[in-house]
Amino acid sequence: MYDVIVVGARCAGAPTAMLLARAGYSVLLLEKARFPQDKLSSHYLHQPGVAMLDRWGLLDKIRSTNITPIERVSYETNGLRLEGSLLPVDGHTTTYAPRRFVLDPILADAAAAAGADFREGCTVTALLRESDRIAGVTYKTAEGQEFTEHAHLVIGADGMRSTVAKLVDAPNVIQHPTAACTYYTYWEGLSAHFELYERPGRWVGVVPTNDDLTLVMTYFPQSEFTQVRTDAQSFYREAIRTTAPGLHERISAATQVERLYGTGEQLNFFRQASGPGWTLVGDAAHHKDSIAARGITDAFLQAQMLVDLIGQDLHNPEALDAVGARYGQDLQDTFVEFYRGTLNVGELSVPEERLALLRAISSNQNLVDRYFGTLSGVCSLDDFYNEELLDTLAQA
Repeated sequence: MYDVIVVGARCAGAPTAMLLARAGYSVLLLEKARFPQDKLSSHYLHQPGVAMLDRWGLLDKIRSTNITPIERVSYETNGLRLEGSLLPVDGHTTTYAPRRFVLDPILADAAAAAGADFREGCTVTALLRESDRIAGVTYKTAEGQEFTEHAHLVIGADGMRSTVAKLVDAPNVIQHPTAACTYYTYWEGLSAHFELYERPGRWVGVVPTNDDLTLVMTYFPQSEFTQVRTDAQSFYREAIRTTAPGLHERISAATQVERLYGTGEQLNFFRQASGPGWTLVGDAAHHKDSIAARGITDAFLQAQMLVDLIGQDLHNPEALDAVGARYGQDLQDTFVEFYRGTLNVGELSVPEERLALLRAISSNQNLVDRYFGTLSGVCSLDDFYNEELLDTLAQA
């Protein structure tokens, strides 16, 4: 019997398993894929995610993967351009955008090194129940063998379409319609920093990643997905040309090195995050449009949050249930503002009020940096709307 079974070994499950194993718990970590394996992702780590990797002792491993450091961010819309530096978290002003076939194995290896029993190619098919509690899992290997394992706690870290969430019938407690669809690919010979471009109905994001490649993502209204997917490559290039003309010129001299990837299923929700003997973390608990590139960072923060709350209470069912309830509430309290902000960006509109704000702060570098800090979670909205900003707006 294990203390914990974690289902899913990517950017939510592997850190959760690692932290629990480091805390002295016996952990089984199950992953249906076999690493290294890529997945749809925006790759970008916001500053709190970089700080978390450093806290866990994993940042140097990321740095050693031939990855381009990112130290600047820019945003262009309606003839307006803002450019700034990344605000520090625990002294870190540089960030990264690792490919998932690079990042996920590093995280899973760290969990295994901490003592977790890591098993790949394993698909959970059922949950075990004892009275009213979840008490373990049944899973199949890639070879078709079936196994059963028991645990005090089962953690679902298996993504937006979580099997664990489905098996416990976890309802959505907050949900909104899908706003945007996305298509992206990778380019060689395209020097870039963290670049954002927007016009009504279109959004383009650019980040350098591993092996001197640059990710360029395009976003379209969800209502256009059926049309866009019929000729995604043409829509992709046209979105870049009309939204980011300068980027379009740079891309014309670069080389597309992979096929186009995309999705029209970017769900927006918070699920009930826990119940007797089970908990959800990462995209299984809370998912939002990738346009804000918060998925990896938020998964890291949730993993640390959950393990900190568990503390020494894992073997006490009543205390563990109280931890689960607290975790679910903290999850909403911590991430709901990011969620609302992501929904606003996902509308792909450029409200005049936002343009007026950006014009007003454009000549004040401190306010520009703090504005970018609100997007990464380094600067709260309350801190951003301080006396300096109010004075700037009054003079605009």
